[in-house]
Amino acid sequence: DVLPSPEGPVPSVSITEIRQYLRAKGIPFHDGYSCLHTPSLFTDGREDQPPAATASTPYTLFIDKTTGSFLCTATLAEGTWQDFQANVELRHRGVPPASSEEPEEDMRRAREDARCIWDRALPLWELLDEEETSKTKAMFGISLVSDGTLKRFGVRYLRTAKSLVFPWFSTRDATLKGLKLIRVEKKGDVISYVEETLPRFDCYRNLFGLPLISRRDTELVLTGWELDALALHQATGVASLALPRGATCLPPALLPYLEQFKRITLWLGEDLRSWEAAKLFARKLSLKRCSLVRPGNLQPRPLEALNQGLNLTKILRAALPASHKSIVSFRQLREEVFGELVNTEQVAGVKWARFPELNKLLKGHRRGELTVFTGPTGSGKTTFISEYALDLCMQGVCTLWGSFEINNVRLAKIMLTQFAGQRLEDQLALYDEWADRFEDLPLYFMTFHGQQNIKTVIDTMQHAVYMYDITHVVVDNLQFMMGHEHLSVDR
Repeated sequence: DVLPSPEGPVPSVSITEIRQYLRAKGIPFHDGYSCLHTPSLFTDGREDQPPAATASTPYTLFIDKTTGSFLCTATLAEGTWQDFQANVELRHRGVPPASSEEPEEDMRRAREDARCIWDRALPLWELLDEEETSKTKAMFGISLVSDGTLKRFGVRYLRTAKSLVFPWFSTRDATLKGLKLIRVEKKGDVISYVEETLPRFDCYRNLFGLPLISRRDTELVLTGWELDALALHQATGVASLALPRGATCLPPALLPYLEQFKRITLWLGEDLRSWEAAKLFARKLSLKRCSLVRPGNLQPRPLEALNQGLNLTKILRAALPASHKSIVSFRQLREEVFGELVNTEQVAGVKWARFPELNKLLKGHRRGELTVFTGPTGSGKTTFISEYALDLCMQGVCTLWGSFEINNVRLAKIMLTQFAGQRLEDQLALYDEWADRFEDLPLYFMTFHGQQNIKTVIDTMQHAVYMYDITHVVVDNLQFMMGHEHLSVDR
C-alpha cells in the first residue's frame, strides 16, 4: 500500500467544515461517536431533492469525523469527503448518484475462490463421526464450544487443509464476501495458529459475527480472534464481534458498523501488546463509551477463560473505563503498576527475532521512543534499518517507511530480498510466491523523495497512524528530508 503522494496529499477537512457544509446543503445529521450519521444519498429514489428528514428515513450514511470519508451501510457505496461533496452537487442538478461500482477483478476472483472453499468445507457438527469432531475441536482448543454456537456463527471445517473456516457475509444481502482460514502448527510443544484470508488481508474487512447483531443491541464486546467471539457469546450471551486482524489494527472503514453501541468492551488478548492496542482503538471508538479488560492471570483471553472455567460475565463487569480523568491516585494505578512488574519482559517491548545483541541494548521496540542510528555514508545504515524494521513487521508491528534518500522500488527490493533470505534475481520463478507473502506484512511506504516540507511529512504520518494504526515510523534519513540548510537552524 502506498500512501498519497506529496503532489496530491489527502486534503484534510475539519469536523467543523463538515458540519457547516451539511447544514448549508440542508442535509440532516446526528452526531455519533466516531462518525456523523446522515440519510444516504444512494438509497433514495427521488434524486432531485435533498434527502428528506422524515422519521422513517434510516440514517445509513456515515461520515468519519477524522478523515471525512463516508460509507453507506445500505448500498456499500464509499469514498472520500470530496466524493461525498461531488455526489451532493450532482444530486442538486438532478443527476442520480453513482451506485457502488462492481467489485474489481481481484475481488471478484477472491470471492469465487472463497465460494469454492466454502462449498467444500463441512459444518463442524456434520463430520464423519463424533470421534473426528471431538479430535478436531480438541486440536483448536474448542472442546467446550457447543455445536449450537458453531452453528449460529456458521463455522465450518476444511478437511484437506485441516483448517477451520470462518465466513464473511455481506450485511446488505447476506452473500459470501470472503473467508478466514485458521490452522494449527506444532513446533515441539509450542502451538501456533496460522491465518489466511480471502480476499487478501488489506481488503479483508470482516467483523466476524456482524450479521448476528440486531438493531436493538446496545452493548458489544470486541475481541481479537474469532474463537474468542464464539467463547464469549456462548458464556455470556452478549453481542460479540472479532476484529479481522486482531490487535494489529482497527480499519476506520469498520467504524460505521460500531456506531449503534452505547457501550463497547475491548477484550483483545492476553498480552501487553493487545492491551496497548485496546487503548489505541478506544481512542478511535470514543473513550467515553469504551471499557477495557486488562490482561492478567485471572483474565486471560476469552477462549482460555472458558476452558479454565472462569466466570466471563464477572470479568466483563470488572472491565476498566477507558477514559481516565486528568488526575488519578495511586489506588487507581495500583493494578497497572502490578501488571508492569508481572510482565517485565513484555513491558520491555517487542523483541527482535534476528538481533539478540540489540535486545540487550534496547530491550525491544517500544512505542513513544525515538532511536537515532548514525554512521558515515555507505556504512550500511539503510541495509541494517530495513532488516531491523522487517524483523518487527514480521511480528505484526505496523510499520511506515519514509525513505527520502533511495526510492521505494529499490527499498522494497532490498527488503524483499532480506525477507526471502535469497537472491531472487537468480530464481525469478519464486518471485510471485515471496511477493505474495511480503504483501501481507503490515508495511507502508511514504512516497516523498528528497527535501520535504516538514509539516506535510508530519501530516502524512498522522494520517497513516489513524488509517493503519502505525506504531513504528522509519525516517531515512533526516538530512535528506530537511535539506542541508535546515540542519543548523532547528535540530
